[in-house]
Amino acid sequence: MKTYKYIALREQPEIKEKAAQWFHEKWGVPKEAYLECMEDYLSGNTENGWYLCLDGEMIIGGLGVIENDFHERKDLAPNVCAVYTESDYRKQGIAGKLLDMAVEDLRTKGITPLYLVTDHTGFYERYGWEFLCMVQGSDPEPSRMYVHY
Repeated sequence: MKTYKYIALREQPEIKEKAAQWFHEKWGVPKEAYLECMEDYLSGNTENGWYLCLDGEMIIGGLGVIENDFHERKDLAPNVCAVYTESDYRKQGIAGKLLDMAVEDLRTKGITPLYLVTDHTGFYERYGWEFLCMVQGSDPEPSRMYVHY
């Protein structure tokens, strides 16, 4: 099995433009929105971080932590967002390792629990996430909200 490099963006801030572009391409959210959140993190305005998995110089997985992931429950914060692993790299535990990294990093800073909105069932439970409730986001149908204590 190949060895990948897992980092918090603060460890390699010089790749923030590349990271923002990568997330934009995966999710369609404007690059500027990612850059703004990453700048807040890199400047120390927030501990809500950005976590990446690299294969050499290539980003193959990532996720962020933001205050709210486009839902009406502002009390359920912060939120893990934009979880993505490139299709050729799936089923190797990359997303799980990134999720664990984010949970641990924020826990060491006194930030717990974390929340996550998804339509997936069965995936996040493998990594200690528990279904909490349904929340209304931008889609007509409610989404599943998970929590990790």
